Amino acid sequence: MSIRQKVEVRGGAAVAVAAVLALALAGCGSTEKPKDSARPPASQSQGSASQKSAPAADGSAAPVEVIATTQGPSGIVLEINSAERDQDGYLTVNGRIKNTGSAAFGNTVPWRGDEKTASPASVAGATVVDNAGKKRYYVLRDTEGRCACTTGIVMIKAGESVPFFAQFPAPPTTTTDVVFGLPTFAAMPIKISG
Repeated sequence: MSIRQKVEVRGGAAVAVAAVLALALAGCGSTEKPKDSARPPASQSQGSASQKSAPAADGSAAPVEVIATTQGPSGIVLEINSAERDQDGYLTVNGRIKNTGSAAFGNTVPWRGDEKTASPASVAGATVVDNAGKKRYYVLRDTEGRCACTTGIVMIKAGESVPFFAQFPAPPTTTTDVVFGLPTFAAMPIKISG
């Protein structure tokens, strides 16, 4: 599935969820309160943006899975939430970069790797290594040289969590374990799904 198809699918899912919520709210009278079971638990509703959960298929909040974590400089933590191979031959890695420190973090330039112009303030320096196949995979590029990855990460405030993605050519289907790397972070093993 390409990036564009994923956006369309997610957009369609958002429209469907919005329609269901609108119908549910329309059924409530002005004196009627929503059932307590429809409200998220206090621990979820009071969490920061980095702690929010994605809705599950049944409408309840599902926790975001963390498949790998590594430390970076100045209290920066890199968390991988998924590494999915699709039928089009791509591997998409999704995660979050969290600033657990007490000051804003702005040393994001190394994350772009050798990138200078097409994808500034990006995670274009990310790589995936297939040790079994002895291959290193770099972030994909479009025809104008822009990376198939998150861009615009200039500053991360203290306590802030920034989502990111990076898309690579997928290793062979026989490869399920790879090592994800991003400059300034320790490389970490991750498992591919799909």
